[in-house]
Amino acid sequence: MSDPRALAAAVTPFTDEDEVDERAIEPYVRFLCDGGIDGILALGTTGEGVMLCVEERERVAEAYLASRDAVAGAGFAVFVHCGAQTTGDTVALCRHAASAGADGVAVIGPPYFAFDERSLLEHFVAAADACAPTPFYVYEFSARSGYAVPVAVIERLRDRAPNLRGLKVSDSPFDAVKLYLLKGLEVFVGFEPLVLEGLANGAAGAVSGLAAAFPEVVASLVHERHPRAHSQVERLRRELGGVPFHAAVKTILASRGVPVSPRVRAPLRSLTDEERASVMSATKLTA
Repeated sequence: MSDPRALAAAVTPFTDEDEVDERAIEPYVRFLCDGGIDGILALGTTGEGVMLCVEERERVAEAYLASRDAVAGAGFAVFVHCGAQTTGDTVALCRHAASAGADGVAVIGPPYFAFDERSLLEHFVAAADACAPTPFYVYEFSARSGYAVPVAVIERLRDRAPNLRGLKVSDSPFDAVKLYLLKGLEVFVGFEPLVLEGLANGAAGAVSGLAAAFPEVVASLVHERHPRAHSQVERLRRELGGVPFHAAVKTILASRGVPVSPRVRAPLRSLTDEERASVMSATKLTA
């Protein structure tokens, strides 16, 4: 088995005019590399991917891939989340990510509607076909999609999509994660307090929202399985749980010298003064 990988669920920087700030991406990638991270997932939940139009998502993916090549090197993986509301948009994004050189493509089940197993299977097959032979990952996050992808869909998808490599699973508690620890598939744990338990049960690593601002903590958690890092992610998840997470992560990045604006895409909102003070207090305790 290969060494576990620590991936950051990267943010998407915006300008004050609410446009994608591509200039901020290269220094941000350098910050993540310096923190010991093995790669990123762009445009996922932490990256506000579903809040962007297709053209914006393509530009962000290209900027992260260019930054990988410029400052990170071949050992730094860039996975691109391509899940969208429709199969057509998802296929277009998957095809673009693969052609642009992504190391992997991830797709969450489309939110809002209650899809049956056949609908979900055909959606994921179309997405995997669009990016083949680039490795394909199902992004399982029932709190965001509104449902859990049935394990039976994953098993049938494995028969129909040769490039299915694994899953990112952001569910909790661990009983909800272990369902997807299927033989021959990589599973990346999304909820950081469950990472050590996941690794002990064969998970391939973590794709972490906290790593977007605290790469050194999650790198230590995954690479060293350090008890202190485990305590830190538990505390951070607890203390950041009551504030807007996206704005908090970007505020922390700015406080750490990364040229990322705290701006988020509405209807996500910025922090209040009280929330910002709380976030900064949590950051000092982690330093």
